[in-house]
Amino acid sequence: MPLYYINQKYQNYKLIRISQSGADPKTHYKLGQIVAEAAQKTNRNTVLIASGDLSHKLLSGGPYGFAPEGPQFDERIKKILCSGKFTELFYIPEDLRDAAAECGYNSYMVLAGCFDLYKVDAELLCYEGPFGVGYLSAKFSRGEFDPCSLARESLEYAVKTGGILPAPPNLPDKLTNSRSGVFVSIHKNGQLRGCIGTIAPIQENTAVEIIQNAVSSGLRDSRFSPVSESELSSLVYKVDVLFPPEPVSGIHELDVVRYGVIVSSGYKRGLLLPNLDGVKTVEEQVNIAKAKAGITKSESVKLERFEVVRHE
Repeated sequence: MPLYYINQKYQNYKLIRISQSGADPKTHYKLGQIVAEAAQKTNRNTVLIASGDLSHKLLSGGPYGFAPEGPQFDERIKKILCSGKFTELFYIPEDLRDAAAECGYNSYMVLAGCFDLYKVDAELLCYEGPFGVGYLSAKFSRGEFDPCSLARESLEYAVKTGGILPAPPNLPDKLTNSRSGVFVSIHKNGQLRGCIGTIAPIQENTAVEIIQNAVSSGLRDSRFSPVSESELSSLVYKVDVLFPPEPVSGIHELDVVRYGVIVSSGYKRGLLLPNLDGVKTVEEQVNIAKAKAGITKSESVKLERFEVVRHE
C-alpha cells in the first residue's frame, strides 16, 4: 500500500513504520498482539496497514515464472483473510509459501495478532495478478471479543506446551470482573469431541473459567481420547456462559430451547445444556440429564433450570 494513496485522503496523521523480519510467524503474530495492546493504551484511532505481495509465481510468461503452488497459496490466503479466521494462517505449510515465492505472509501474521481473540469483520475489495504477482486489497475491523477464540487458544497452548495459558492482557471487563459457570464444547466434523464445564464458578473469573474448561474438554473428557496436535486445525468450539440456576416445580416450567436443566437425586446430579441438536422435547432433555447422572427414568428428581449466553 503506497503511502502516496493514503496521503491523497489523509493528512496530519502519525506514522510508525514496522518491517517484517526473518523471525518465525509466531513472533510476528506476537508483534501484532503488542501493537494492539499499545494502540489500546493510547486510546487513539489506529489503523494497521499490513502490506505485502502474495505469490510471484502466477504467470509462465511473467518475470518470476509459474508454479502451481502460486495460485494455490493466493486462493488460500484470500479465503482466510476474507473469512476473518486469521488463526488458520498458522496452518499454511512453509513449503507451500516458499514454492509460491510470497513476500507478505509475515505481514498478515502481524495483522492476525492485532485481532487476536476478537471477531473480525472482513471485506474483500480487490484481487488481481496482472504481472504474475498476486495483489489483494481488503479491509478489516474489530468486532466483539470472541470467547471461542480464547477457548481455542487455551487448548492449543496446552496441547503444544503442556501448560495452562496465562490470561491474555486487555480482556474485556465482563470476563475479568465476573464469575460464572462455563461449559466448553468441542466438535470435529460435526461430531462431539469433548464437553466439560462447571455449573457454578470455581475459578477467579470467567476468563480463567473458559481457559481451564477448554483444556479439560479437550484433554480430560473420559468419553474421548485426548485431542492431538494434528487435530487442532479441524476443531470447532462453543462456549456457554451460565446464569445461576433457579428451582422449578415441574417440567411445565422448562423450555428445551431457552433453558438448560439440572436434575438432582441425593448426591447424584446431571446437567444438559439448552438448544442442543436432536433434543426436541423437555422430556427428552430431562431423561438425558438423568442418564448422565446415573438416575433412572422413573426416579423422582429435584429440577432446576438455567439460561446461557452461547458463543459459537
